[in-house]
Amino acid sequence: MQWTKLSERNVYGNRWFQVNLADVRLPDGRHLDHFLIRQRPVSVATAVNDDDEVLMIWRHRFITDSWGWELAAGVVEDGETPEAAAAREMEEETGWRPGALRHLLTVEPSNGLSDARHHLFFSDGATHVGDPRDAFESSRRAWVPLARVPALIAEGRVPAANMAAGLLMLHHLRCG
Repeated sequence: MQWTKLSERNVYGNRWFQVNLADVRLPDGRHLDHFLIRQRPVSVATAVNDDDEVLMIWRHRFITDSWGWELAAGVVEDGETPEAAAAREMEEETGWRPGALRHLLTVEPSNGLSDARHHLFFSDGATHVGDPRDAFESSRRAWVPLARVPALIAEGRVPAANMAAGLLMLHHLRCG
């Protein structure tokens, strides 16, 4: 039941993503023109403090016109490791520098359309270093009780699937 990509060509591109069109042979021999989006990897980071609270940001996403809790995230720059990108993004977006980061999970948020990979990391603790450099990324930053995470997700207050997956994994690891 494997699909076979016979060719792929670029239709549009910029520094954030490429839109390509692939000629795909289906298992029954038919061909399908399939659009796909090639994207740079994304790194995500948070920290958990001694009170079992997780550092989150409250932000608006104009594309879906929705508000929700998220974790600091951004693209992995050329020559940067996913872990370094996660630490950089957390400090830029929250004003908190994470301790030693540990890999939480890697997800493919839309693998039927895109090759995007999101690498999620967490640390036990963080150091406040000042105001966030990228304060425009969120309306506020807060330490949210990790025990509250499943309810926030169920209430739709964590709408991004990658963030929900990472927070549920973190909740499982820390809260059992």
